[in-house]
Amino acid sequence: MTLIKTSYNRRSFLKASTAAGGGLMLGFSWLASCSPSKEKLITMPDSWFDINAFIKIGENGVVTIFSPNPEIGQNVKTSMPMIVAEELDVDWEYVIVEQAPLNTVDFQRQVAGGSNSIRSSWDALRMAGATARRMLMEAAAKEWDVPVTELTTEKGVIKHASGKTIGYGEVSSVAATLEVPAEVEVKDIKDFKIIGKPTGNVDIDKIITGKPLFGLDYKEDGMLIAMLVHAPAFGMTLKSFEAEAAKSMPGIVDVISVKTAPDEKTWSDNNAFTEIVAVVGKTTWQVMKAKKSLSIEWEWASAPESSYDHEKKLADSLKEPVAKPERIDGNPEKAFKEAAKVVERTYTAPFLAHNTMEPMNFFANVTADKAELTGPIQTPENLRKSAASLLGLPEEKVSVMMTRMGGGFGRRLYGNFGLEAAAISQKVNAPIKLVYTREDDMTQGLYRPAYAVKYRAALDKDNNLIGFHVKGTGIHGSAVYANRFPAGAVNNYLAESVGVDSSITTGAWRAPRSNFISGVESAFLDEVAEEAGVDPIEFRLKLFERNMKDPVGEKNDYVAERYAGVLKLVREKSNWGTETPGVFRGVSAYFCHNSYVAQVVDLVKENGTPKVKKVWCAVDCGIVVNPEGAKNQVEGSIVDGIGHGMFSSITFKDGTAEQQNFDKYRLIRHSEAPDEIETFFVESDIHPTGLGEPALPPVVGALANALYKATGKRVYSQPFAQKDIVLG
Repeated sequence: MTLIKTSYNRRSFLKASTAAGGGLMLGFSWLASCSPSKEKLITMPDSWFDINAFIKIGENGVVTIFSPNPEIGQNVKTSMPMIVAEELDVDWEYVIVEQAPLNTVDFQRQVAGGSNSIRSSWDALRMAGATARRMLMEAAAKEWDVPVTELTTEKGVIKHASGKTIGYGEVSSVAATLEVPAEVEVKDIKDFKIIGKPTGNVDIDKIITGKPLFGLDYKEDGMLIAMLVHAPAFGMTLKSFEAEAAKSMPGIVDVISVKTAPDEKTWSDNNAFTEIVAVVGKTTWQVMKAKKSLSIEWEWASAPESSYDHEKKLADSLKEPVAKPERIDGNPEKAFKEAAKVVERTYTAPFLAHNTMEPMNFFANVTADKAELTGPIQTPENLRKSAASLLGLPEEKVSVMMTRMGGGFGRRLYGNFGLEAAAISQKVNAPIKLVYTREDDMTQGLYRPAYAVKYRAALDKDNNLIGFHVKGTGIHGSAVYANRFPAGAVNNYLAESVGVDSSITTGAWRAPRSNFISGVESAFLDEVAEEAGVDPIEFRLKLFERNMKDPVGEKNDYVAERYAGVLKLVREKSNWGTETPGVFRGVSAYFCHNSYVAQVVDLVKENGTPKVKKVWCAVDCGIVVNPEGAKNQVEGSIVDGIGHGMFSSITFKDGTAEQQNFDKYRLIRHSEAPDEIETFFVESDIHPTGLGEPALPPVVGALANALYKATGKRVYSQPFAQKDIVLG
């Protein structure tokens, strides 16, 4: 056991109170402790006893642990309660999990983003469970008049050395009255019984039977449906609209214009279209038909942009001098002048849409004195702040309830759709659910930025890497991470960034920036390794060895031993170096979101086109809380990365997105997904790090390297399939 202070987020433990009818409450998710039968356990208790902001326990032993963070498919609604249950020492078989609403008093960082939910909450979750367990033991000790040191717990039952036992529920009312201990013991990793065991998604039965979990499922009595129309092109604003024909159609309640920009903005209020026209009616079909009958006039507020403009701006910005490099080690200019060989390549990638499976939607019921908002949002606290500003209400009068999300990938970090719903509800004075069409979403913005990057590598006469230069640019910013590999492993290193402004809004897209820079870095390093006549894995390992022995600089983001570790693991598991006729292999490795991933892609030819047969993946993400959920995250990331690297792109003509639905925006098909993905996790006692995103970025590079092996041609622009790749 390890002693920890309970001062971490202590506000979550300062109040142990009796809820209505009595009980003990912590508040995080629903858990049930061990009792004679499961049937008895899942019966809701007559009384609840509050312990802290993460757990509540009923008099019959039912334990509730509210899951605080938004569930976006990353499985935190399962893994976060697992951590609490581990330290509380209850039986996972009797666990029921419930989503918590936004509560900034009792919870910290209720955000789904940055692959940071588990990493940022690890200590708090463990403390919640351990604190509750200690208070329950102290209550039992008081009941029996014995020292607490003579007590142990197992599966929700407290045991005394004499053999006496008592269930958590029987002492929960007493525990609710006790002082919170100044410090508690948490388990040694070797004693984990729940963490590290493959565990099914707590919502899986509801998902596969179609129970209402998602925002699109949400309904309230008297609720109307709203749909919007925004400007057809970036740079346009609303001039006027005529809606009499639409208003006269069956089921239509009103047609209005609303402004959705709050006076006080947060970073997530990133929206090009802040004045919209909304149609409100009784059913989705009625509203969709009325929307088509609208007559709206738009006007240009800024010059329209086309893809040619973006490409030229990005290319020109790579030629411009940078006043202040992000990082410079040694003397790169001298190294390149004295180099025996210089390898220089430029890579580009297009805008990408998020295309969440669940259409964008949000429910709002705004009255004169309060606002109730419910829906799929990754940043509920930001939404509440912005909604309060927009609606002219005190923040405490705005509530946000999170539903399960049918995908987000960064799109639902930006709460414009929630603000739109709130503004519409306030103006029509009725509860409404706003629903986007696919076209609304794909033309609205917040795309993954278009990027370009130029790499240069200097080799001496013995093919040693003596200089490295990366210069990146993009719409609204560069994708370069100046302190990531190979920074710290090359004596002479230069990293530069520039950016290009645009009226087109961009935002976080799964593994922001890394989703581009990782793939092109891997492709470039392979090309440099080939020029040096060295195996690409050996080439990287040599650089990691240099960093381990004598690192350059002090700001390197990565730990070379862990980085090299995943490369060695994937080399071993994939039998790298073994040639198989008809199989073309590519390798990659990358560090992001505090985790390390290395991958090998096996590509084959099928009917003259490339087919990914298998992906080997090695991951070091610290302690793996739920191996089943972790494996699912890796597999989904790999399929996502391959699909977008091969097929997807948003282009523009006169400010308008040319791809507005899946007839033109190409996603990966089922038959194009890898036949097999094999994942290997590094055993670790390091606290958990990110996993929702790190496995996506490197697979693009491994795919590019495999395509080169299959075709003899390097690919420098995404999507790769736009070049009509055909394998001869």
